[in-house]
Amino acid sequence: MASFLQVENISKSYGEKVLFEKICFNINEGDKIALIAPNGTGKSSLLKILAGVDTSDRGGELKFMKDIKVAFLDQTTDFNPQNTLYDEIYSRLGEKYEVIKQYEKAIAEGDEKLIEQAIARMDAVDGWSVEQRIKQVLSSMKLTRLDQRMGELSGGEAKRAAIALMLLQEADFLVMDEPTNHLDIEVIEYLESHLQKARCTLLMVTHDRYFLDRVCNTIYELDRGQLYIYKGNYSDFLEKREERYTNMQANIDKARNLLRRELEWIRSTPQARTGKARYRINAFYDLKDRASESLGRKDVTINIGSSRLGGKIIDCEGVSLNFGERRMLDDFTYKFSRYERVGIVGKNGVGKSTFLNLMTGDLMADKGTVERGETLRIGYYRQSGIRFKPGQRVIDVVREIAETARTADGESISITSMLTKFLFPVEDQNKLVEILSGGEQRRLYLLTVLMQNPNFLILDEPTNDLDILTLNVLEDYLLSFKGCLLIVSHDRYFLDKIVDHLFIIREGGHVKDFVGQYSEYREYIKEQEAEEARQAKIAAEKEQRKNATLANQAPTTPTAPRKKLSYKEQRELEALEQEIPQLEQEKGELEEKLSSGALSHEELNAASERIGELMALLEEKEMRWLELSEI
Repeated sequence: MASFLQVENISKSYGEKVLFEKICFNINEGDKIALIAPNGTGKSSLLKILAGVDTSDRGGELKFMKDIKVAFLDQTTDFNPQNTLYDEIYSRLGEKYEVIKQYEKAIAEGDEKLIEQAIARMDAVDGWSVEQRIKQVLSSMKLTRLDQRMGELSGGEAKRAAIALMLLQEADFLVMDEPTNHLDIEVIEYLESHLQKARCTLLMVTHDRYFLDRVCNTIYELDRGQLYIYKGNYSDFLEKREERYTNMQANIDKARNLLRRELEWIRSTPQARTGKARYRINAFYDLKDRASESLGRKDVTINIGSSRLGGKIIDCEGVSLNFGERRMLDDFTYKFSRYERVGIVGKNGVGKSTFLNLMTGDLMADKGTVERGETLRIGYYRQSGIRFKPGQRVIDVVREIAETARTADGESISITSMLTKFLFPVEDQNKLVEILSGGEQRRLYLLTVLMQNPNFLILDEPTNDLDILTLNVLEDYLLSFKGCLLIVSHDRYFLDKIVDHLFIIREGGHVKDFVGQYSEYREYIKEQEAEEARQAKIAAEKEQRKNATLANQAPTTPTAPRKKLSYKEQRELEALEQEIPQLEQEKGELEEKLSSGALSHEELNAASERIGELMALLEEKEMRWLELSEI
């Protein structure tokens, strides 16, 4: 493969903190690379340098193959909140946008020579199909309301718009920072499939290990400011990384043994040192540096105890909840058992967070009972993240919970020590919470939840913004957790590793208990969909044969001419084709808000009543659309 990008001696520091220094590597055409490192060690900084958004300190050089086009997906993208979705995407297409604008200008001016030149440029960049391509890609990202203002998009919708923009650029080199954050599983699987087939070169940071394994063929690890390269998948990386640490430790031990002998020599007859071989003195100091190197790994240590869990945990009997006319939970009956681990799965807006809030008592059921055991102590890690006061420091947030923490061994340790175990060294514990990175805030939030020593742990999207190495530690902790787990997550690997069974929440508040892993559930769904498609095909073929038989038997009569739509009916049909997607979009947004758990009781009722109105409107307008379509 041709050399696609050569990186030579790039560095990045913030103040006294060195992220990486004079690193070099080469990316070949077609490489699909995942970058792994703990939060705060320079992953995003490295991506921004390669994408041209940031620059290297103290020189360094990037050498791209000639005429390479780069597209960058940042964790957040700044859009113009006043632009519509379509206009914002269209205006950001770079060269194509400029070529189309020049063509439109030439047409407006009527200059035949300029029109001829503009047509040639349109042919060169395939500008004729831009509108169709934009609609196609946005549709694949589940974005159908093209006239919606960017400022009205939810966080997940904005992320999907940013991904659509990246794909539309049709770049040779894709640089992506956490592409799966805030996406539902269907969109993740679409993006995964697209990148598997795409003939592009890419470098990305992701915590989704299934996504990583299925898309990437190489892993880069940023460790102590140096870059290490591993060919293969995530499992290969873990194995080879351990081998690297073993070999490095063996070399350090060897250097330390040799240093003892050299130290005796360097100390001998100090007055004659000037007569000692200069090369051997220099070699001694090099050896001293190697022997003093430490491989102490900076991994999170989770060793927090849980409270004793009694026989009765949470007993649900005939639980139902309505928001206006919308049923969020329908006659749910279940008794939680000790040490079970349950995953919650369902489409966005179906009511997963509502279900969690019912279990915690944040919401009250309209019907049925939710009884909680006397020993129950719930720890709730919310998707919204940590709440803190302006000007609050890291150590202040933890002190609000307790002055000491209890470990799984029953030992009581200081909050300073516990913060250190969560990678907040003493010098960082007086930092303002507001200046922490997203991953650091998530790590601090996790600590505040676990320090309450819960025996029933509820985790709502715990994997967002946590790096892979921290997730590994969290998973090991959860597997040994002496209590119950209730988890909402779009991370398929995380669910497969942790949970024993799934609650599948469907529209109408129906909950199906599926015993098995999430991957098994997805296979079950695909088999069901394939069977439904097969039955539909059989039914269609039968209908065709039946119609053909009737046509052969029926006497031939002149076919009545088909009635044409009047001008008024044609305008009505066009209006319906715009109104129906808008109503569906509004309904989806309200459903997402209903399941967020952030609305007041009055807002919940108002939103539910509006959904009822929208459902009635949609039914009416869809029926009218069918009538007009059949004319």
